[in-house]
Amino acid sequence: MSGSWLVLVANSGSGTISSFKLADGRLSRTAVNGGVPGCSTFVVDARRDLIYAAVKGDDPGITTLALDRASGTLTHRSHLSLPDGGMNYLALTRNGSALLGASYGGGYGITCAVHDGEVSEPIGRIEYPNLHSVRASSDGRFAYFVSLGADLIAQYTIDAWLNLLPLTPATVPAPPGSGPRHLVLNAAQDAVYVLTEFSGEVLRYRRDQYFGGLTPAGSTTAHDLTKGLGHSVFGADPLEHHYIWGADLHFSDPSHLWCSERTESTLGAVRVHPDGPVTAPESFVVTETQPRGFAVSPDGRYLVCAGERSTQVSLYRVRGDQLELLDRAETGAKANWVWFVAP
Repeated sequence: MSGSWLVLVANSGSGTISSFKLADGRLSRTAVNGGVPGCSTFVVDARRDLIYAAVKGDDPGITTLALDRASGTLTHRSHLSLPDGGMNYLALTRNGSALLGASYGGGYGITCAVHDGEVSEPIGRIEYPNLHSVRASSDGRFAYFVSLGADLIAQYTIDAWLNLLPLTPATVPAPPGSGPRHLVLNAAQDAVYVLTEFSGEVLRYRRDQYFGGLTPAGSTTAHDLTKGLGHSVFGADPLEHHYIWGADLHFSDPSHLWCSERTESTLGAVRVHPDGPVTAPESFVVTETQPRGFAVSPDGRYLVCAGERSTQVSLYRVRGDQLELLDRAETGAKANWVWFVAP
Protein backbone atom coordinates (compact mmCIF):
# COMPACT_ATOMS: atom_id res chain seq x y z
CA MET A 1 0.00 0.00 0.00
CA SER A 2 1.61 3.24 -1.13
CA GLY A 3 1.37 6.69 0.42
CA SER A 4 2.74 8.17 3.61
CA TRP A 5 1.65 10.91 6.03
CA LEU A 6 2.58 12.58 9.27
CA VAL A 7 -0.31 12.21 11.73
CA LEU A 8 -0.63 14.46 14.78
CA VAL A 9 -2.84 13.54 17.74
CA ALA A 10 -3.73 15.76 20.73
CA ASN A 11 -3.97 14.00 24.10
CA SER A 12 -5.71 16.44 26.43
CA GLY A 13 -5.32 14.27 29.51
CA SER A 14 -1.57 13.98 29.03
CA GLY A 15 -1.09 17.56 27.83
CA THR A 16 0.76 16.27 24.77
CA ILE A 17 0.64 16.05 20.99
CA SER A 18 1.85 12.73 19.57
CA SER A 19 3.45 12.50 16.13
CA PHE A 20 3.16 9.38 13.98
CA LYS A 21 4.52 8.33 10.62
CA LEU A 22 1.90 6.59 8.51
CA ALA A 23 3.52 4.40 5.86
CA ASP A 24 2.51 1.10 4.24
CA GLY A 25 -0.67 0.95 6.28
CA ARG A 26 1.07 1.21 9.66
CA LEU A 27 1.48 3.89 12.32
CA SER A 28 4.81 4.39 14.07
CA ARG A 29 5.11 7.00 16.80
CA THR A 30 8.07 9.32 16.26
CA ALA A 31 7.63 11.92 19.02
CA VAL A 32 5.55 12.90 22.04
CA ASN A 33 5.49 16.67 22.54
CA GLY A 34 4.53 18.27 25.86
CA GLY A 35 3.73 21.82 26.86
CA VAL A 36 0.11 21.83 25.64
CA PRO A 37 -1.99 21.36 28.82
CA GLY A 38 -5.58 20.35 28.17
CA CYS A 39 -5.15 20.62 24.40
CA SER A 40 -8.29 19.38 22.67
CA THR A 41 -7.90 21.12 19.32
CA PHE A 42 -5.19 22.53 17.09
CA VAL A 43 -4.80 23.71 13.51
CA VAL A 44 -1.83 23.29 11.18
CA ASP A 45 -0.35 25.83 8.76
CA ALA A 46 1.40 23.29 6.54
CA ARG A 47 2.93 25.96 4.29
CA ARG A 48 4.89 27.39 7.20
CA ASP A 49 5.20 24.27 9.39
CA LEU A 50 3.39 25.99 12.25
CA ILE A 51 0.82 24.58 14.65
CA TYR A 52 -1.63 26.68 16.67
CA ALA A 53 -2.78 24.70 19.71
CA ALA A 54 -5.57 25.63 22.09
CA VAL A 55 -4.39 25.12 25.67
CA LYS A 56 -6.19 25.35 29.00
CA GLY A 57 -5.06 25.22 32.62
CA ASP A 58 -3.51 28.15 34.48
CA ASP A 59 -2.88 30.20 31.33
CA PRO A 60 -5.52 29.35 28.72
CA GLY A 61 -4.92 30.56 25.21
CA ILE A 62 -3.29 29.72 21.89
CA THR A 63 0.25 28.37 21.74
CA THR A 64 2.25 28.50 18.50
CA LEU A 65 4.55 25.55 17.82
CA ALA A 66 7.10 25.01 15.04
CA LEU A 67 6.88 21.59 13.36
CA ASP A 68 9.87 19.51 12.24
CA ARG A 69 8.25 17.18 9.73
CA ALA A 70 11.14 14.72 9.62
CA SER A 71 11.07 13.97 13.35
CA GLY A 72 7.57 15.10 14.30
CA THR A 73 8.97 17.24 17.11
CA LEU A 74 7.32 20.54 18.05
CA THR A 75 9.12 23.61 19.39
CA HIS A 76 7.43 26.40 21.34
CA ARG A 77 7.33 29.73 19.45
CA SER A 78 4.85 32.00 21.23
CA HIS A 79 1.69 32.10 23.33
CA LEU A 80 -1.43 34.29 23.35
CA SER A 81 -3.23 34.34 26.70
CA LEU A 82 -7.04 34.35 26.63
CA PRO A 83 -8.21 35.03 30.20
CA ASP A 84 -11.89 34.80 29.22
CA GLY A 85 -11.50 31.08 28.44
CA GLY A 86 -9.65 28.69 26.17
CA MET A 87 -10.67 27.70 22.66
CA ASN A 88 -12.48 24.49 21.75
CA TYR A 89 -12.01 24.94 18.00
CA LEU A 90 -9.52 26.80 15.81
CA ALA A 91 -9.50 27.45 12.06
CA LEU A 92 -7.07 29.23 9.76
CA THR A 93 -8.07 31.33 6.79
CA ARG A 94 -6.60 33.77 4.25
CA ASN A 95 -3.51 31.66 3.59
CA GLY A 96 -2.66 31.45 7.27
CA SER A 97 -2.79 35.19 7.96
CA ALA A 98 -5.95 34.97 10.09
CA LEU A 99 -7.08 32.64 12.85
CA LEU A 100 -10.64 31.98 14.03
CA GLY A 101 -11.55 30.50 17.39
CA ALA A 102 -14.62 29.30 19.28
CA SER A 103 -14.77 28.99 23.08
CA TYR A 104 -17.36 26.64 24.57
CA GLY A 105 -16.81 27.52 28.22
CA GLY A 106 -16.28 31.22 27.55
CA GLY A 107 -19.19 31.54 25.12
CA TYR A 108 -17.32 33.70 22.65
CA GLY A 109 -15.73 33.57 19.21
CA ILE A 110 -12.77 35.53 17.89
CA THR A 111 -10.71 36.53 14.88
CA CYS A 112 -6.99 37.20 15.21
CA ALA A 113 -4.28 38.30 12.81
CA VAL A 114 -1.25 36.03 12.39
CA HIS A 115 2.22 37.22 11.42
CA ASP A 116 5.28 34.97 11.44
CA GLY A 117 3.61 32.64 13.91
CA GLU A 118 2.58 35.42 16.30
CA VAL A 119 -1.15 35.49 17.02
CA SER A 120 -2.52 38.98 17.71
CA GLU A 121 -4.93 39.96 20.41
CA PRO A 122 -8.50 39.29 19.23
CA ILE A 123 -9.75 41.76 16.64
CA GLY A 124 -13.31 40.55 16.08
CA ARG A 125 -15.37 39.09 18.91
CA ILE A 126 -18.88 37.66 19.11
CA GLU A 127 -20.80 36.07 21.99
CA TYR A 128 -23.19 33.12 21.93
CA PRO A 129 -23.64 30.39 24.54
CA ASN A 130 -21.43 27.31 24.24
CA LEU A 131 -19.81 28.01 20.89
CA HIS A 132 -18.31 24.71 19.77
CA SER A 133 -16.78 25.21 16.33
CA VAL A 134 -16.04 27.69 13.57
CA ARG A 135 -15.16 27.45 9.90
CA ALA A 136 -14.38 30.02 7.22
CA SER A 137 -15.34 29.85 3.58
CA SER A 138 -12.45 28.92 1.29
CA ASP A 139 -12.17 32.52 0.01
CA GLY A 140 -11.85 33.84 3.58
CA ARG A 141 -14.85 36.18 3.22
CA PHE A 142 -17.27 34.51 5.63
CA ALA A 143 -17.18 32.78 9.03
CA TYR A 144 -19.70 30.35 10.51
CA PHE A 145 -19.83 29.77 14.29
CA VAL A 146 -21.87 26.93 15.81
CA SER A 147 -23.63 27.61 19.12
CA LEU A 148 -24.59 24.37 20.84
CA GLY A 149 -26.24 26.25 23.70
CA ALA A 150 -28.51 28.37 21.50
CA ASP A 151 -29.17 25.82 18.71
CA LEU A 152 -27.96 28.06 15.89
CA ILE A 153 -25.24 28.86 13.40
CA ALA A 154 -24.04 32.47 13.51
CA GLN A 155 -22.95 33.81 10.11
CA TYR A 156 -20.58 36.72 9.54
CA THR A 157 -18.60 38.55 6.92
CA ILE A 158 -14.91 38.89 7.74
CA ASP A 159 -13.85 42.36 6.58
CA ALA A 160 -10.38 43.41 5.40
CA TRP A 161 -9.32 44.23 8.99
CA LEU A 162 -10.72 40.92 10.38
CA ASN A 163 -13.75 42.47 12.01
CA LEU A 164 -16.86 40.26 12.14
CA LEU A 165 -19.91 41.85 10.51
CA PRO A 166 -23.23 39.98 10.88
CA LEU A 167 -25.11 38.89 7.80
CA THR A 168 -28.85 39.44 7.51
CA PRO A 169 -30.08 37.44 9.30
CA ALA A 170 -27.16 37.09 11.72
CA THR A 171 -28.11 33.53 12.66
CA VAL A 172 -29.81 30.49 11.17
CA PRO A 173 -31.61 27.99 13.39
CA ALA A 174 -30.92 24.36 14.18
CA PRO A 175 -33.78 22.21 15.50
CA PRO A 176 -34.60 23.10 19.14
CA GLY A 177 -32.67 20.90 21.55
CA SER A 178 -30.54 19.29 18.83
CA GLY A 179 -27.24 20.69 20.14
CA PRO A 180 -25.36 21.60 16.92
CA ARG A 181 -21.66 20.92 17.47
CA HIS A 182 -19.30 20.74 14.46
CA LEU A 183 -19.68 21.84 10.85
CA VAL A 184 -17.98 21.39 7.49
CA LEU A 185 -18.33 23.06 4.09
CA ASN A 186 -18.37 20.87 1.00
CA ALA A 187 -15.74 21.21 -1.70
CA ALA A 188 -18.08 23.18 -3.97
CA GLN A 189 -18.71 25.65 -1.09
CA ASP A 190 -22.43 25.65 -1.84
CA ALA A 191 -23.47 23.71 1.27
CA VAL A 192 -22.70 23.46 4.99
CA TYR A 193 -23.26 20.31 7.01
CA VAL A 194 -23.62 20.33 10.81
CA LEU A 195 -23.47 17.36 13.20
CA THR A 196 -25.69 17.66 16.27
CA GLU A 197 -24.57 16.34 19.65
CA PHE A 198 -27.96 15.68 21.28
CA SER A 199 -30.05 14.38 18.35
CA GLY A 200 -27.25 12.74 16.35
CA GLU A 201 -28.25 14.26 13.02
CA VAL A 202 -26.47 15.81 10.07
CA LEU A 203 -28.18 19.08 9.17
CA ARG A 204 -27.79 20.38 5.64
CA TYR A 205 -27.78 24.10 4.77
CA ARG A 206 -27.65 25.56 1.29
CA ARG A 207 -25.04 28.31 1.04
CA ASP A 208 -25.17 31.42 -1.12
CA GLN A 209 -21.63 31.59 -2.43
CA TYR A 210 -21.75 35.32 -3.15
CA PHE A 211 -23.63 36.69 -0.13
CA GLY A 212 -22.65 33.90 2.28
CA GLY A 213 -26.07 33.20 3.79
CA LEU A 214 -27.26 29.76 4.86
CA THR A 215 -30.71 28.23 4.35
CA PRO A 216 -31.90 25.02 6.07
CA ALA A 217 -32.29 22.22 3.53
CA GLY A 218 -33.00 18.92 5.27
CA SER A 219 -31.32 16.45 7.58
CA THR A 220 -30.72 12.78 8.34
CA THR A 221 -29.78 10.64 11.32
CA ALA A 222 -26.07 9.88 11.77
CA HIS A 223 -26.16 7.45 14.74
CA ASP A 224 -26.89 3.72 14.91
CA LEU A 225 -30.67 3.42 15.29
CA THR A 226 -30.39 -0.24 16.35
CA LYS A 227 -28.75 0.74 19.65
CA GLY A 228 -31.84 2.37 21.17
CA LEU A 229 -30.13 5.63 22.10
CA GLY A 230 -32.31 8.36 23.60
CA HIS A 231 -32.35 12.02 22.62
CA SER A 232 -29.87 13.82 24.89
CA VAL A 233 -30.39 17.08 26.75
CA PHE A 234 -28.01 19.79 27.89
CA GLY A 235 -26.19 18.87 31.10
CA ALA A 236 -27.17 15.19 31.11
CA ASP A 237 -24.63 12.36 31.36
CA PRO A 238 -25.11 10.54 28.04
CA LEU A 239 -23.42 7.36 29.27
CA GLU A 240 -25.59 7.13 32.40
CA HIS A 241 -28.82 7.58 30.43
CA HIS A 242 -27.72 5.88 27.18
CA TYR A 243 -28.25 9.09 25.24
CA ILE A 244 -26.97 10.14 21.82
CA TRP A 245 -23.57 11.84 21.97
CA GLY A 246 -22.55 13.08 18.51
CA ALA A 247 -19.06 14.53 18.10
CA ASP A 248 -17.16 15.07 14.85
CA LEU A 249 -17.64 14.89 11.06
CA HIS A 250 -15.35 14.86 8.00
CA PHE A 251 -15.68 14.20 4.28
CA SER A 252 -13.69 11.33 2.76
CA ASP A 253 -15.01 12.17 -0.72
CA PRO A 254 -17.89 14.32 -2.00
CA SER A 255 -20.36 11.47 -1.41
CA HIS A 256 -19.37 10.28 2.06
CA LEU A 257 -19.46 12.33 5.26
CA TRP A 258 -18.13 10.36 8.23
CA CYS A 259 -19.61 11.04 11.68
CA SER A 260 -18.69 9.86 15.18
CA GLU A 261 -20.98 9.03 18.10
CA ARG A 262 -19.46 8.56 21.56
CA THR A 263 -21.95 6.58 23.64
CA GLU A 264 -21.75 3.53 21.36
CA SER A 265 -18.27 4.52 20.05
CA THR A 266 -19.20 4.30 16.37
CA LEU A 267 -18.24 5.77 13.03
CA GLY A 268 -20.72 5.90 10.16
CA ALA A 269 -20.76 7.50 6.71
CA VAL A 270 -23.72 9.72 5.83
CA ARG A 271 -24.33 9.60 2.08
CA VAL A 272 -24.29 13.02 0.37
CA HIS A 273 -26.08 12.87 -2.96
CA PRO A 274 -24.86 14.84 -6.01
CA ASP A 275 -27.59 17.46 -5.65
CA GLY A 276 -26.91 17.86 -1.91
CA PRO A 277 -29.46 15.86 0.14
CA VAL A 278 -28.21 13.45 2.79
CA THR A 279 -29.23 9.92 3.78
CA ALA A 280 -28.40 7.92 6.90
CA PRO A 281 -25.42 5.54 7.11
CA GLU A 282 -26.13 1.96 6.09
CA SER A 283 -23.58 0.50 8.51
CA PHE A 284 -21.42 1.48 11.48
CA VAL A 285 -17.96 0.58 12.76
CA VAL A 286 -17.19 0.29 16.48
CA THR A 287 -13.97 2.20 17.09
CA GLU A 288 -11.89 3.67 19.94
CA THR A 289 -13.92 4.32 23.09
CA GLN A 290 -15.65 7.71 23.04
CA PRO A 291 -14.44 9.01 19.63
CA ARG A 292 -14.48 12.77 20.11
CA GLY A 293 -12.12 13.51 17.22
CA PHE A 294 -10.93 11.84 14.04
CA ALA A 295 -9.55 12.91 10.68
CA VAL A 296 -9.47 11.71 7.08
CA SER A 297 -6.32 12.02 4.97
CA PRO A 298 -6.59 14.69 2.25
CA ASP A 299 -6.55 11.99 -0.44
CA GLY A 300 -9.52 10.29 1.25
CA ARG A 301 -7.74 6.94 1.63
CA TYR A 302 -7.14 6.81 5.38
CA LEU A 303 -9.03 7.62 8.57
CA VAL A 304 -7.42 7.89 12.01
CA CYS A 305 -9.73 7.91 15.02
CA ALA A 306 -8.95 8.82 18.64
CA GLY A 307 -11.00 8.00 21.74
CA GLU A 308 -11.32 10.02 24.93
CA ARG A 309 -11.36 6.82 26.97
CA SER A 310 -8.64 5.07 25.01
CA THR A 311 -4.88 5.53 24.98
CA GLN A 312 -4.69 4.23 21.40
CA VAL A 313 -5.67 5.48 17.96
CA SER A 314 -7.04 3.34 15.13
CA LEU A 315 -5.95 3.57 11.50
CA TYR A 316 -8.42 2.56 8.80
CA ARG A 317 -8.40 2.29 5.04
CA VAL A 318 -11.49 4.00 3.60
CA ARG A 319 -13.45 2.31 0.84
CA GLY A 320 -16.66 4.17 0.11
CA ASP A 321 -18.78 3.77 3.24
CA GLN A 322 -16.64 0.94 4.62
CA LEU A 323 -13.60 1.00 6.90
CA GLU A 324 -10.85 -1.63 7.07
CA LEU A 325 -8.83 -1.63 10.30
CA LEU A 326 -5.11 -1.57 9.46
CA ASP A 327 -3.37 -0.72 12.71
CA ARG A 328 -3.63 0.62 16.27
CA ALA A 329 -0.98 2.60 18.11
CA GLU A 330 -0.40 4.02 21.59
CA THR A 331 -0.80 7.78 21.91
CA GLY A 332 -1.77 9.23 25.32
CA ALA A 333 -4.60 9.92 27.78
CA LYS A 334 -7.89 11.46 26.54
CA ALA A 335 -6.86 11.48 22.88
CA ASN A 336 -9.33 13.76 21.12
CA TRP A 337 -7.99 15.55 18.01
CA VAL A 338 -6.29 14.30 14.83
CA TRP A 339 -4.59 16.01 11.86
CA PHE A 340 -2.85 14.74 8.70
CA VAL A 341 0.22 16.52 7.31
CA ALA A 342 2.08 15.63 4.11
CA PRO A 343 5.57 14.27 4.94
